[in-house]
Amino acid sequence: MLEKQFNNFSLILLLFLSLSSTFFLSACNPKQETVTNSQTQNDTLKLLYWQAPTILNPHLSTGFKDSEASRITLEPLATYDKNGVLIPFLALEIPSLENGGVAKDGKSVTWKLKQDIKWSDGTPFTAADVVFTYQFLANPKVGANSAGNYEIVEQVEALDDYTVKVTFKTVNPAWYLPFVGTAGMILPRHIYEKYNGEKAREAPANLIPIGTGPYKVVEFKPGDVVVYEPNSYFRDADKIAFKRIELKGGGDATSAARAVLQTGDADYGYNLQVESPILKQLETGGKGKISSVLGSLSEQIQFNFSDPNKATADGEKSSIINSHPFFSDKTVREAFSLAIDRDTISNQLYGVTGKPTANFLILPQEYNSPNTSYQFNLEKANELLDKAGWKDTNNDGTRDKNGVEMKVVFQTSVNPLRQKTQEIVKEGLQSIGIGVELKSIDPSIFFSSDPANNDTVEHFYADLQMFTTGNDSPDPSNYMKNYTCDEIPQKANNWSGDNYSRYCNPEYDKLWVAATKELDPKKRQEMLIKMNDILINDFVVIPLVHRADVAAISNRLQGFELTPWDRNTWNIKDWQIK
Repeated sequence: MLEKQFNNFSLILLLFLSLSSTFFLSACNPKQETVTNSQTQNDTLKLLYWQAPTILNPHLSTGFKDSEASRITLEPLATYDKNGVLIPFLALEIPSLENGGVAKDGKSVTWKLKQDIKWSDGTPFTAADVVFTYQFLANPKVGANSAGNYEIVEQVEALDDYTVKVTFKTVNPAWYLPFVGTAGMILPRHIYEKYNGEKAREAPANLIPIGTGPYKVVEFKPGDVVVYEPNSYFRDADKIAFKRIELKGGGDATSAARAVLQTGDADYGYNLQVESPILKQLETGGKGKISSVLGSLSEQIQFNFSDPNKATADGEKSSIINSHPFFSDKTVREAFSLAIDRDTISNQLYGVTGKPTANFLILPQEYNSPNTSYQFNLEKANELLDKAGWKDTNNDGTRDKNGVEMKVVFQTSVNPLRQKTQEIVKEGLQSIGIGVELKSIDPSIFFSSDPANNDTVEHFYADLQMFTTGNDSPDPSNYMKNYTCDEIPQKANNWSGDNYSRYCNPEYDKLWVAATKELDPKKRQEMLIKMNDILINDFVVIPLVHRADVAAISNRLQGFELTPWDRNTWNIKDWQIK
């Protein structure tokens, strides 16, 4: 999808009419025909996602859209609120040294579970489900994206039906990572037991999940719509506010913002990557407001350290066997970084919703490195490329060396703000003699983690790619694991792993292992900052903007609360209509 101009009224109107015609699903449901408009409005929550979910098992997708839609039905043992305080969901209480839940030697944690909780099909929830969730996520044949949170786990055992003990392979200062937050959502054993392996993606519950949360899925059309109704077995069923939730996908971020802020056709607009001036103008519509939190997220550009154009004997591209023809040279990567104008991207496109950053690890603040910086310097970039031997020897306008033209494919997801960011980056790179082809991919594909699709972030069949990421816990160790050698996605591991760049540095890996075992907070802080500095100073990744998580909220909706450490639907059980 090409980027849209905001002042093209006719096109925007066309998009809006199309969006409106598809948004209301109740007209297609004969059970709703006798309900008055006012009743439907008060009983139905309308969520609008320009990035539509494609799977409702968060452990099998890297997309925030999928985990956010899943979070309405599935729950972890606990999660973090906006202040970084652990609060229980399926757990009876938060383990601590004082209550004996956290072992004094740092090698185990014991969770007590709430009793009389049932899955949405009426089956009792027990410790066996927690044990199974670990077995499922730790199974390499499953290819779970959240497996990294559990690699330090030695054993998970049910001491009784409502007590779970997690034993670690070694001392673990981050005992609270397994089963907590987005990566900790518990799966029902009786539903997934037959799919614990290579058939994990074939489980029907990936599309119609069975959960312990306040709502259950009654209809799901991947890439389009999810319909939820109350879970009658929910522990606080009498507090559920909505008889129906309609999550509609499609359109674009601007249309989603407009539907909440101006027309009132939706109650919630997801992930509003919209230029700041446009958001401000839309907010004057008076139907809703912008809610944002400047959390751990940053928009980043990744280098591909492997060759996306050269295939192995069995047809695998972007293989660790084949190094990239010019990104293997640090000097070249530095030149690329110098040619990117972060300030213009931040000021012109993000405004109050973001600010330039030089760091990969941003929050918590104590981990934000003071040792890094960024610079926009085209003259220096030219000098570095000349020094590295990349010059335009055939006078075609593009640098070359040994018969290789310095041309790149730069990919990201379809979004007007991202396409405008691509244009700014392209302009800078072209000015230093680099050929740039821009590629935009539907987000439902780009973030799907589908091993059969070549356009996912895991395959990375391009030279550069851009998206937003960040740590989903106040403990950033699992986030920093993304650049360890074992996390490289490849055909051999069914394209699982988060090291999309194919970067491998034994020094970095050694630091990460040491940090996972270090109990001294100060020493651990120093290690994690040093890991960030390696990524930045080695020009492995180019952070662009420290991005706020931005959503549009209807004036009639209350109880909504953002946290940097979980998806926006984390407390949907508390949402109400005024």
